[in-house]
Amino acid sequence: MAFEYIPASSIEQATKKYAEMKAQNKKPAYYAGGTEIITLRRINQLNVDFTIDVKQIAACNVHQVDEEYLVIGSCITLTDVEELNYFPLLTRVCKEIADRTARNKITVGGNICGHIFYREAVLPFLLTDSVFVLASENGIRTEYIHDVFEEQLLLQDGELLVQAFIEKKYLSQEYIAIKVRQHWETGYPLITVAALKIDGQIRVAISGLCTFPFRAFEVERIINNQTMNKEQRITLALNHLPSPILDDVEGSAEYRLFVLADLIEKIINRLEGV
Repeated sequence: MAFEYIPASSIEQATKKYAEMKAQNKKPAYYAGGTEIITLRRINQLNVDFTIDVKQIAACNVHQVDEEYLVIGSCITLTDVEELNYFPLLTRVCKEIADRTARNKITVGGNICGHIFYREAVLPFLLTDSVFVLASENGIRTEYIHDVFEEQLLLQDGELLVQAFIEKKYLSQEYIAIKVRQHWETGYPLITVAALKIDGQIRVAISGLCTFPFRAFEVERIINNQTMNKEQRITLALNHLPSPILDDVEGSAEYRLFVLADLIEKIINRLEGV
């Protein structure tokens, strides 16, 4: 079934239209790349009957580095991120999402706010304590990501992710990002890890291990504890993960933990002592 569609040229217009549609008992959604909305509606996993296209909103299309921050609008595509490459860690993560044709349409905001549980694009934002700009009919608010992201972005009904701010100091730090697929090189995504070293400490974020992406604070605490040897840190880190671990046709929980152990070792080998 087709859905109604209207373009919005401003934040105010978009959020007002969303509220109007809700008042009419319609099911609205903000639309940028549209890949997930179209895919999930085809398989009857998303109930949306009115879309508000936010691609023309200027604030959602900002993509620049100023004196203090990298500012990324929610409508910036993954291909845009790759081509400008302001933040190599974000570029690396985004390059591994879907294929080039899909990345031409998938937006940063769409991936972060998506229903598909991988949502890998959020990992660098979690690692850099980024700030999100959120807008609704009631106005605009700015929040640290850790205050509004818990398994998913905790948007109020009708709220739109407009921009993200990352402090400039993070853009040039040492990092590693690895995406493991079935059989390591091909097949469906299994686990993605992203790690960044800042102020002598390794930070780690993970997607695909659980039904949500997360910053692995306990893993960070353990792998940065050099009073233990590497093997001890890896073993202990695996015992301090969220639960449950995914166990599905893409990979068993045991296999995911086996893969993660190898990835943590790669993180330590790459970033420790840098």
